[in-house]
Amino acid sequence: MSTTADSSLRFPHRHLLGIEGLSADAITMVLDLADSYVEQSRKPDKKLSLLRGRTVINLFFESSTRTRTSFELAGKRLGADVINMSVSTSAIKKGETVIDTAMTLNAMHTDVLVVRHSDSGAVKLLSEKVNCAVMNAGDGSHEHPTQALLDALTIRRRKGRLQGLTVAICGDVLHSRVARSNILLLHTMGARVRVIGPPTLLPSAIERFGVEVFHDMRAGLKDCDIVMMLRLQTERMQGRFVPSPREYFHYFGLDREKLAAARDDALVMHPGPMNRGIEIDSELADDIDRSVIREQVEMGVAVRMACLDLLTRDLLGNAP
Repeated sequence: MSTTADSSLRFPHRHLLGIEGLSADAITMVLDLADSYVEQSRKPDKKLSLLRGRTVINLFFESSTRTRTSFELAGKRLGADVINMSVSTSAIKKGETVIDTAMTLNAMHTDVLVVRHSDSGAVKLLSEKVNCAVMNAGDGSHEHPTQALLDALTIRRRKGRLQGLTVAICGDVLHSRVARSNILLLHTMGARVRVIGPPTLLPSAIERFGVEVFHDMRAGLKDCDIVMMLRLQTERMQGRFVPSPREYFHYFGLDREKLAAARDDALVMHPGPMNRGIEIDSELADDIDRSVIREQVEMGVAVRMACLDLLTRDLLGNAP
């Protein structure tokens, strides 16, 4: 079986390291192709042979359930040989450098390397040392491009567009690679972006990203089309950034009372995993009329299928 997607599509980049540098046309290409893979994944027979003979290695230096599983499913549904490499039991723990590991994987003639790393820029460094395509599954506080793409696909399928929408990104923007990638993508696609959070959880000079900044949820959510909540990333925090989880929820957690300031048909999003009762009210997170959090998970597989498809087309012919 093969996909019905347009086989003439050519992605203009060899790697997917971030949203930065992607044109609106390139983003639209990914979203359009991902749309076809949503329908494919809903069929009883989900598996294609498009990447038969290709090898995809998921190299995760940070723990992940949602993203790694999504990439694994995406690769397998396209027919690729998928290997999940556990860093905790790899030679890296025995003293091997990241670059030596990259060279080892390179010698195995890998086609795509999917990498998550705690250091910003680490994935780009790896991409410069291997012959295969590299996909960034999240590097430090830098970028998480496929998350922004799946968020965009979720919004587009519900709202029919991205251009002209007002999107509020709320919470721990300071430590969030998801926020950075989403800001870049939404601006490129013509959306208006606001960030909402306490001053301690917003990057200095965040205004340079072209966003509107709010420290009050009700003011920031006024007339918004999309409310995108972020996880409070305590594992990246050194020191106290919020007084307490209870106080954080009181001021910046999303509940129905705060959401009332947004448009009546505003959608609620969260990249997961959620801290219920801290970032978002549990009842609201499960409200099928307002929350698209479960749809985001489904869109994640489709987007990653599209990215794997595009990056394995004419690998030698793609631009750097």
